[in-house]
Amino acid sequence: MHAPTSPAQLIEHRTLFIDGKWTEPSGTEVIEVVSPATGQVVGRVPHGSPADMDRAVDAARRAFDDGPWPRLPLADRIEVVSRIRDALAERREEMAQLVTLQNGSPITWSRAGQAMSGVAAFSTTLAAAAELCLEEERQGLGGPVLVRREPIGVVAAITPWNVPQLTLAAKLAPGLVAGCTFVIKPSPETPLDAYLLAEICAEAGLPDGVVNVVPADRESGAHLVAHPGVDKVAFTGSVPAGKAIMASAAQNLTRVSLELGGKSAALILDDADVAAAIPAIVGGTCAANSGQACVALTRVLVHASRYDEVASALSGAFAQLKVGDPADERTIVGPMVTSRQRQRVLDYIRIGRDEGATVLTGGGVPDDLDTGWFVQPTLFGDVTNDMRIAREEIFGPVVCLIRYDDEDEAVRIANDSPFGLSGAVFTADVERGMRIARRIRTGTLTVNGFRLDLAAPFGGFKQSGIGREFGAEGLAGYFEYQSVALPKASTTVH
Repeated sequence: MHAPTSPAQLIEHRTLFIDGKWTEPSGTEVIEVVSPATGQVVGRVPHGSPADMDRAVDAARRAFDDGPWPRLPLADRIEVVSRIRDALAERREEMAQLVTLQNGSPITWSRAGQAMSGVAAFSTTLAAAAELCLEEERQGLGGPVLVRREPIGVVAAITPWNVPQLTLAAKLAPGLVAGCTFVIKPSPETPLDAYLLAEICAEAGLPDGVVNVVPADRESGAHLVAHPGVDKVAFTGSVPAGKAIMASAAQNLTRVSLELGGKSAALILDDADVAAAIPAIVGGTCAANSGQACVALTRVLVHASRYDEVASALSGAFAQLKVGDPADERTIVGPMVTSRQRQRVLDYIRIGRDEGATVLTGGGVPDDLDTGWFVQPTLFGDVTNDMRIAREEIFGPVVCLIRYDDEDEAVRIANDSPFGLSGAVFTADVERGMRIARRIRTGTLTVNGFRLDLAAPFGGFKQSGIGREFGAEGLAGYFEYQSVALPKASTTVH
């Protein structure tokens, strides 16, 4: 399977991946995949119905309850997951091209931030698994206790359109290592890469039913979340969708992990090297999947003494970013994923103007792009933290500049948000940066840069989510713990 070079080469799948087989869907509805760069249909897949979800959950349930996968030695599961990782690495260019075709990520970003980041998530999980102890004997208050890690069960993995491979790898890699089985519901905007992953999983030797792939809309997704055969829902997406999932899952006390939105702050201190900070901020905003990233540094907090300098430098940097064809290796900012998403971003730009913020650069649609769903990289100045553009997640190439007078005010502004996902501090004094980092209520933060390290736990405070992904902490989220109290004279062998 190869990504098309033109819309004429339609990628069409007529089946779903259920119980280790390419299976006819129960209905006739289809999902059309539309290129955000051209507005033309480039792919077509079946639209999974609630009945299809039932079949997929039943297959995953049988594979977990009666199949070999959860009962294999950990080393055997690691071997199979390693084969999946290696195949993803081998087919990384194919994966990158597919993602760019579907969601418009600039191809250079798709290679690093989409395809290879998924491979890296598998690698860090495998590294954590190598240190894993599934059974540990401890001395309890009344005698020895055996603490056991058991796989959590059937996982519904629901992934978004912006970074479909990374967000899926963050769930699939640890869950498979743990011994879980999966029903994967990719976003209807980006289902094609999930088909490639299903193909890779089948070739790697996963038993039937361990991984099932059913593209669908929210209605079928809601049916999956509410299914009594699901033991955990692992979701990445918006806060409203996360709240709905949590409410639905509560009916069955289904476990949930939720990686949700962000409105992250980059603090530029009075002693910062602005020339060094600007590329990091650009990389963490407009150049991060065209601003369609939950970790984006969309609030830039600047000491009043450096405000004009930063405003000028950042405006100039934004104005130089190449916006255009995501297949062009020179492109830094591609299109928004849908026309609806572009209109949402443009509406927020209008709201910002109405609130009294000043557009320093951008603020509309590029004049030279008459097809596709593009938005100019936009920098707002004169923003206060009570404005909607400073409080609500826009999910596009829109950044707010906010003045502050001292460190305490900067920390207060950074923490004055319903979100707490990412952030950055720029300063000439790393110890000073660390002191501030310890005061900011956010799940990840970089001193003098912008980095998401897939070997470390990732997740959010407040409305940015529940739980952590990546590394040992991400792996822990796919286990239940069983404690077995042993007779005092007993010594187990394991």
